[in-house]
Amino acid sequence: MDAQRTRLPDGRWHFQHGPIDIVIGAHGDPAAVEGAHEDAWLRFRGILGELVQELPLLRRPVQGVCPLQGTVARRMWNACQPYKNSFITPMAAVAGSVAQELISCYSGSGVGRAWVNNGGDIALHLAPSQSVRIGLYADLAHLDLNELRGGIRTDGQFEISSLLPVRGVATSGWRGRSFSLGIADSVTVLARTASEADAAATVIANAVNLADPRIQRRPARELKDDSDLGDLPVTVDVPPLEPALVQQALRAGLKRAQALRAAGLIWSAALICQNQIASTDTSAMGMLEPHRSSQQAGSVFA
Repeated sequence: MDAQRTRLPDGRWHFQHGPIDIVIGAHGDPAAVEGAHEDAWLRFRGILGELVQELPLLRRPVQGVCPLQGTVARRMWNACQPYKNSFITPMAAVAGSVAQELISCYSGSGVGRAWVNNGGDIALHLAPSQSVRIGLYADLAHLDLNELRGGIRTDGQFEISSLLPVRGVATSGWRGRSFSLGIADSVTVLARTASEADAAATVIANAVNLADPRIQRRPARELKDDSDLGDLPVTVDVPPLEPALVQQALRAGLKRAQALRAAGLIWSAALICQNQIASTDTSAMGMLEPHRSSQQAGSVFA
């Protein structure tokens, strides 16, 4: 199937090609914004084909010298390279890397702010004095038409201004669209780029974990025969756990997140598991107040 695009009623664009599903919004000079949209569309149409050409290499663990050729593929590898001492493949950063590739189309004069939302992994462009608010919706399973008509009640919002060194937001967890080794309902990361945020969110979500026979896991290959995770056991169900155990898992994830922050790999992170929260920075993520069991989803509000 060829790439498709649809202009949404509020002026945003929806780009879709195979598994890539993106919503883009931008504000600024109308001519500049429309030109940027066209540039993004032209670039978007070729991305999937480029990734498919190198897919076997993208599914291999990151180690040694980068063997990839494509711009997006190399960005994926570079984002995951800091975590090469644990099992990780470039696919851990695919959504953020694609979003980051497209946001570059909006960096020209006349575009005040723009966002590329690739399934909750978001790349941002912010001109000086600009900002955006990011909303976190915790559980997509509970989203219904009535809520859509009345306006989505997010589980929290936080603002990112041009003064912050943050241009990427990503969320990972066992309830999301990708497999996870941990039990976090969601881990939301703010970082310099969307690719870096994507890789870090995956790593931190994997670290929110504990050994408990009630947690159900299956080899990734049994769930998706071409999974880059192979025979690694991924989480398929987490029953309600005692609060002390949830805290134990969150502490493990928070320790990992704090180490990444100290190394300059992330700006901040919020970890959510069974309605409990841990955060590296309460001032940055203090608006997050989950009212449901959490599932990854990010939204951008003007």
